[in-house]
Amino acid sequence: MNRIGTYLSAIVLAAALLTSVGCSSTPRQEGTGEYIDDSVVTSKVKVAIFGDPMLKSAEINVETFKGVVQLSGFVSSRAAANRATEVARGVAGVTSVKNDMRVK
Repeated sequence: MNRIGTYLSAIVLAAALLTSVGCSSTPRQEGTGEYIDDSVVTSKVKVAIFGDPMLKSAEINVETFKGVVQLSGFVSSRAAANRATEVARGVAGVTSVKNDMRVK
């Protein structure tokens, strides 16, 4: 019985290690937890941008990867682009903001 318990423990440990490695992140791919965190950050940034009176009519796309927010799309002025960047930086969980917005 003791040998069977040892083998069973080894199999369970190996399965656990393989599962945890499959969910880990790499420099180009997020882990499961990071993906969920980034989804929350993206949602918070979108809400903050839409809630700002200066940016309500702007066509701004928001993407997040490992806490880095990328803003793209179109705004009416350079001031609106700068405001969107400021708003995004103010959201919890944002480590930096890349501004790829274009002025119409």
